[in-house]
Amino acid sequence: MDAVRVALLREVLAGTEWLSATRRFAGALRGSVVTHGGGLLLLGTPEYEPWHLAAHLVDEAAWSGTPELAPTLVRHEARPTDPAHLAVGPGRIETARRGETLLVVAPGEAGALLERVHTARRAGVTILTLATTADDALTTMAHETLTVPEAAELDLDTVQHLVSAATGENGPSPRSRRRFRDRLARLAETVTAPPPIPW
Repeated sequence: MDAVRVALLREVLAGTEWLSATRRFAGALRGSVVTHGGGLLLLGTPEYEPWHLAAHLVDEAAWSGTPELAPTLVRHEARPTDPAHLAVGPGRIETARRGETLLVVAPGEAGALLERVHTARRAGVTILTLATTADDALTTMAHETLTVPEAAELDLDTVQHLVSAATGENGPSPRSRRRFRDRLARLAETVTAPPPIPW
């Protein structure tokens, strides 16, 4: 989902709780990684790996001039033969330390994650969760959580788009706002440009 679609979605959601909830959560995420500077770990469940969110956060990190937002995707089925950025396995959670932030995306049951997340929290890691269930052990362990119930008008994927976009915008510096405006201007030029002439 590009910046134009996110802007349109925000117009549709104006007046709902989702805009403030996603911005609040994004602010907590950005505040944690920028303040502590220890790095961002992104973890899904064995059934769901948040590839798309990882890619959007990498983009937002580049566009906002905040490299701390670029996550390390922790994969349950990582293999040593995978490319380096895809070869980080769940053991990385057990070695996480104070100053690092762990963002857990858990649609449905997250029981398989609890022990590792608990270990990370005891080590001083800041835990944030995007989940579909509010009253479970995972969200209880989290310092900050955003719950997307299955009956909600938005699904978890859409909320991830809103969070990642807001994460890149939450910077207080004029430089960050200028870069966001530059990004929107480039996007508008691309969208309004005439199609290429076929040869």
